[in-house]
Amino acid sequence: MSVRPSARVAAAALAAVLGLSLAACSSDDSGSEAAANGSTGSGNGTDAGNAGSDGGSNAPAVDTPRATITSNVKRGASDVAVSTLVSVSAKGGLLDDVKVTSEAGDVAGAIADDGATWTATDRLEPGTKYTVTARAGEGDTAARSRLSFTTADLSLDQQTYPSVAPLQGETVGVGMPVVVTFDLPVTDKAAFEKQMKVTSTPAQAGSWYWLNDTTAHWRPKSYWQPGTEVSVDVDVNGVEAGNGIYGQENREVDFQVGDAHIYKVNAKSHQMQVYSNGDLLRTIPITTGKPGFTTRSGVKVIMEKFDSKRMNSETVGIPQGSAEAYDINNVQWAMRVTNSGEFIHAAPWSVGSQGYANVSHGCTGLSTDNAAWLYAMSRRGDVVEYTGTDRPMTFDNGYGDWNKSFKDYRAGSALA
Repeated sequence: MSVRPSARVAAAALAAVLGLSLAACSSDDSGSEAAANGSTGSGNGTDAGNAGSDGGSNAPAVDTPRATITSNVKRGASDVAVSTLVSVSAKGGLLDDVKVTSEAGDVAGAIADDGATWTATDRLEPGTKYTVTARAGEGDTAARSRLSFTTADLSLDQQTYPSVAPLQGETVGVGMPVVVTFDLPVTDKAAFEKQMKVTSTPAQAGSWYWLNDTTAHWRPKSYWQPGTEVSVDVDVNGVEAGNGIYGQENREVDFQVGDAHIYKVNAKSHQMQVYSNGDLLRTIPITTGKPGFTTRSGVKVIMEKFDSKRMNSETVGIPQGSAEAYDINNVQWAMRVTNSGEFIHAAPWSVGSQGYANVSHGCTGLSTDNAAWLYAMSRRGDVVEYTGTDRPMTFDNGYGDWNKSFKDYRAGSALA
């Protein structure tokens, strides 16, 4: 329900005096009549100039038509697009009450300040019957309207569903991007991006970047400030995605940013410096990728954590039978930093090389004790900055968002 502002009372009184017409979608309530009666004793000397007159006259009764109510959806329509934002308009009176209801739930909306229109803020559900009821005007000039319509039905192949990371209530690191993944392609990216909002306290400037037709990331201009509260609103239900596909559902996610954990890995010195909120907590001897398996330099972000993980060389393109093949069933304290298979993990088999040589297949190996300590303090979104190799980190190899300047990142927005 939407309630008209009190400031409309004077306007409604004026509308009752003016001649107004009834719309086709109004009900058949009876109209009203208003009588206009003359008065005697005017200052024009009427009595003196009309001897024998009774000094007054009676005007004929005047019908005052009711207000007019119309809508942008047709009564009885059976194929209304789910992208429709229902609107209701009134002439000759101010909207007082508008409802759009269905078994799927009521449609939210609001009456404009001038009282002339109501517009929905929600889009519609597929294959659903809706009823629109409205009232406008006051007293004998009031009008009521009621109509029903049904939206076009959609299959799952015509609806794209958004998944969002981080998860609701999650605490993440300062490098964590917002990741929205759609299960069907979005070709009208601008229409979707207009409905995708990221807000934070404290506020931080940022931008969306579309990696492809199904994945959009958002990052702030610089690393998140520790302690930031973030809200993500993906308001795409019913929005046209292009090629006959529509958004399937809205998603709202709130998450928090924890301490600023930044780990600096130098592949030349074979050391990792562990910082928290700017303080150096520990320097850890490590090993990285040997020749032919060089670890990538650039900014990486912890994507996921496993207290135990099987690591098989076939998953990174090294076949069984190769001299470089491996299959380790219980790699402890593993944290993924690229899609291509780079992890930070315990590597007790290479402790003798840690701090002195690079002997891994691209991962960052630590002693079991150091790996357990780092794992316990780390979370998804923590930053790992790699230097010391000539192999660059690629932007789309995991959460590589920080490997572009913000200017270039912002150019990846559909609204740029």
